[in-house]
Amino acid sequence: MSSAPSEGPPLRRVSLDRSRPGYDGDAWYLQVPAVAAVARDGWDLPAGVTFLVGENGSGKSTLVEAVAHAWQSRVGGSAPYWGPQPTADVSSLHRHLRLDAPRPTPTGGFFLRAEAMHEYFAGISEGSLRAFGGSPLHTFSHGESFLAVLRARAAERGFYVFDEPEAALSFRSCLALVALLDVLRSEGSQALVATHSPLLLALPGATIVELGDWGLRVADYDEAELVQDWRDFLPAPQRYLRHLLA
Repeated sequence: MSSAPSEGPPLRRVSLDRSRPGYDGDAWYLQVPAVAAVARDGWDLPAGVTFLVGENGSGKSTLVEAVAHAWQSRVGGSAPYWGPQPTADVSSLHRHLRLDAPRPTPTGGFFLRAEAMHEYFAGISEGSLRAFGGSPLHTFSHGESFLAVLRARAAERGFYVFDEPEAALSFRSCLALVALLDVLRSEGSQALVATHSPLLLALPGATIVELGDWGLRVADYDEAELVQDWRDFLPAPQRYLRHLLA
């Protein structure tokens, strides 16, 4: 694999700009500890791949969607297929984020969340189908489509944001995603991934950030609560299930 370029990561730091119109200091998302930590202290993103992990409601999707839509506003039409567009149920947090990124900003990359995959793939233009064997992406399985797009785009240095990509992937496809994330990193790209998958977290050299009542904290793979939970469960699932099932 080629060595990463020396110009640093596409996105260096995320902080909150309270001076922008419409800022609401009482917004619900500022009550989420992880988001509050970013608002208070800012967030320095390392190069390579960063995984966000935590319980439902810990702020993973809120943060990755806000960063993705703020980045989308920054690169505009120069980044094809950067989507999906913000919907009415997405918080306004992205409008108040300040992104510290080099100029010119790398325009490779894309944002993808599991529940929007079909819409995204169906919208890719006919002229782009050559990169995927000439077949419409939405005729593939979600997992196949996702990996095909990522393989085709992996050489484009940029910023990639994924919200629970494992939702569409089998175990072996998750292994393929780990390999593709490594390719992205080797090409100087940066990836921000919200996940519940301990398999993805195993990517060597990745940064694991746990979200919870404490805000944000970096964890080693073996110390991550998600990994510990799966290690406890898999050898003896009945130990857990007997307390839940009639």
